[in-house]
Amino acid sequence: MKTLAAGIFAAGLRAILLAALILPLSGAQGWAATEGLIETPAKQAILIDHATGTVLFEKQSEQAMPPSSMSKLMTLYILFERLAAGSLSLDDTFPVSKKAWRMGGSKMFVRVDTDVRIADLIRGIIIQSGNDACIVVAEGISGDEASFAALMNETARELGMTGSYFVNASGWPHPDHMMTAQDLSILARQLIDKFPKQYAIFSERSFTYSKIRQGNRNPLLYKNVGADGLKTGHTEAAGYGLVASARRNGRRLNLVVNGLTSVNQRSKESQRLLAWGFREFGNYDLFKAGEEVTNAPVWLGDAGTVPLLIEDALTIIIPRKARRSMKVSVNYQGPLSTPITKGQPVATLRIEAPNMTMIERPLVAGADVTRKGFFGRLGAALEHLLFGSVSD
Repeated sequence: MKTLAAGIFAAGLRAILLAALILPLSGAQGWAATEGLIETPAKQAILIDHATGTVLFEKQSEQAMPPSSMSKLMTLYILFERLAAGSLSLDDTFPVSKKAWRMGGSKMFVRVDTDVRIADLIRGIIIQSGNDACIVVAEGISGDEASFAALMNETARELGMTGSYFVNASGWPHPDHMMTAQDLSILARQLIDKFPKQYAIFSERSFTYSKIRQGNRNPLLYKNVGADGLKTGHTEAAGYGLVASARRNGRRLNLVVNGLTSVNQRSKESQRLLAWGFREFGNYDLFKAGEEVTNAPVWLGDAGTVPLLIEDALTIIIPRKARRSMKVSVNYQGPLSTPITKGQPVATLRIEAPNMTMIERPLVAGADVTRKGFFGRLGAALEHLLFGSVSD
């Protein structure tokens, strides 16, 4: 029995794995960065690789916090769902109530007793952060804001956002209106993946409504960092926050920060954390779905070996410095006993690297292997007794 330790790249891994052999193992599956890799003055933060959902960094990401205008992303999610389902269209309109018209804070400046196109309301929320536009949408979909907040809470549960509770559609300060950075990252990922057409609006830099031109408040859109979304937030209780997403060289990272002390600190810290994530971590595509990893010897079978396949594609995210110290092993109790059924889990692939949580993935048999007949088993047993080997 032996294990293998080697520095690898995606291409080199295949050759290395051919030499990796047996050890039984167990343990929870997962791949995530440990804490303490970088510090931030943000009170809450989370940085995620979009493609895999890997957490690269987090700080108090499950702590309930006032989300301010970042919670408008849930209002947008519900609106986008209805557009995708066809129950609403961009040219449909919603009426403006006195409540919406009188709403304070950041505004789209809708006019009472007018009807506003949904296409304009979307931009009014994304670009202008309009509290008034959020109320128009809430009342247009659910009749009143309280009913819409109940819908927001129901939708949050469906998305697995267990740390969120909504009281209103805009994020207007309320002691019970709370979210977590982790939940905001879940919501951002859903918005990007499910609604690509609408997501493109997040990168628009300005919007004019009622002859009032307002610029997008996302500071990263004006920097050369690859950012294309999502939403800022600020209240006295929450501090300055941002849900951001950026792409570089085909990779996308999503960031949530909150509790920063100024517009300037929010901009600089968001840039710094994204730059760190892109610089320090690499995405490595190791195996395609159904690819053969290696083969394993078989005891008393009609074939001497069986191919070991990984069922799902495997991409790992690791610090670039850690890849040279990566340890890879294929683990099983062998030789494998017959009969073996194609698709049967028979081994485990283990990948380890410094300061990273171990990842394990099951490997399955790539073929059926039947048991030898009586005389074949007898001959194999004699050969093993005489020569200590198993015949093919």
